[in-house]
Amino acid sequence: MTETSRYLRLRQICLVARELEPVVDDLCAVFGVKVCHRDPEVGQFGLHNALMPFGTSFIEVVAPTRGGTTAGRYLERRQGDGGYMVILDSEELPRWRTHVAEIGVRIAAPLTLGDYEGMQLHPRDTGGALLEINTTLGGADLEQGTYWPAGPHWRDHVSTERAEGIAGAVLQSADPAALARQWGRILQRPVAQAADWELDVDNATLRFVKATDGRGEGLTAVKLQVRDADAIRRAAQARALPSDVDSVTVCGVRFELASRTQPN
Repeated sequence: MTETSRYLRLRQICLVARELEPVVDDLCAVFGVKVCHRDPEVGQFGLHNALMPFGTSFIEVVAPTRGGTTAGRYLERRQGDGGYMVILDSEELPRWRTHVAEIGVRIAAPLTLGDYEGMQLHPRDTGGALLEINTTLGGADLEQGTYWPAGPHWRDHVSTERAEGIAGAVLQSADPAALARQWGRILQRPVAQAADWELDVDNATLRFVKATDGRGEGLTAVKLQVRDADAIRRAAQARALPSDVDSVTVCGVRFELASRTQPN
């Protein structure tokens, strides 16, 4: 494995909701996306889910189907629907397993199914949100490669008329500097302070901000690269969802709308 073949990408954001379908309906209506996969494997965790492609990345929504789940406790702690997981993909997991063991970060849930492997890290060791790193054999190519969590036919459901892809995520904390440094240590990426503390992966920027909304530490926003912000805002307003000139809010998460700069 050469250095140039290594990658670390923000591939999926997971939201958690008390009720699955109303949130899925909102996401599809507002962003013009379609459900590409529902994974029966999450049933073992007392959940059901839906994934929607945003370009070559994905928004997943999970909701509890019974009491006593980790997701249900998270909903209680964060006082309602909100951001749940930041999911990164990489070329293979052995080096990451070795690395997290060396720095004392526990693997809360090892995941293996066929050509897919993943590891969810213990939230007490990461802070901020549940953090997962996964890999799928043959998944290096974003456009043509496989990505097991999204199912075998996700490309058939891609619609980018309004939203082109995920450009970043925002985590809030009482101590954003400490949280940024911990994630930088885990992900082996430098952190820097601009307006906020930031950490870059290959295709996105993770930002770390002060928690001010009374909901505590967690995933508070997703940055989207969009083509038609006006259509997104109109659709959000039609569904009585919070919106302003720069963002809309769905499932308790603020979606920041970033349009590409047009050439002169």
